[in-house]
Amino acid sequence: MRKSVYAAAFAAMFLFVTTVSFAEEAAKAAPTMIGLKKCAMCHKGEAKGKIYESWMETGHAKAYSLLANEKSAEVMKKLNRTGSAQDDKECLSCHVTNMTLKDEGVSCESCHGAGSDYSPMKVMKDHAASVAAGMVEKPKEGCVKCHNEKSPTYKEFKLDEAWAKVAHGKAK
Repeated sequence: MRKSVYAAAFAAMFLFVTTVSFAEEAAKAAPTMIGLKKCAMCHKGEAKGKIYESWMETGHAKAYSLLANEKSAEVMKKLNRTGSAQDDKECLSCHVTNMTLKDEGVSCESCHGAGSDYSPMKVMKDHAASVAAGMVEKPKEGCVKCHNEKSPTYKEFKLDEAWAKVAHGKAK
């Protein structure tokens, strides 16, 4: 009986250590947000199809600041929420990409994924390598994560029309 108790304790400890080890590896492997400024360093100007400049003209670039307007305050009141929409977690879930860089609004990584693993210059020069490293190649389908009936300000969303307004880069 004593041996089976030790064996069970050893097995439990082994499973715990193995699980913690795998969890640590998974945490290390998870890509992280790098922020708009790092993306813009390489994705602006005529030679790059004015990607950054095109984004600056979209509502996504202004998504966070939009939460400070009177209409947003009215929506908060209608939803019986207190405080500013700029501090409301539900509002922020669609109006910012990164909670630590709120003023960036809905930026590159909201659509293309966290850039830490695909942003190095050597990877970005090879499109297939960028995709293999985690870049979301066709972000169009992700639009409906926020543009849907759950939004308190939802209006009919025509994906193809909206996509034409935000598509950027050399090949629109």
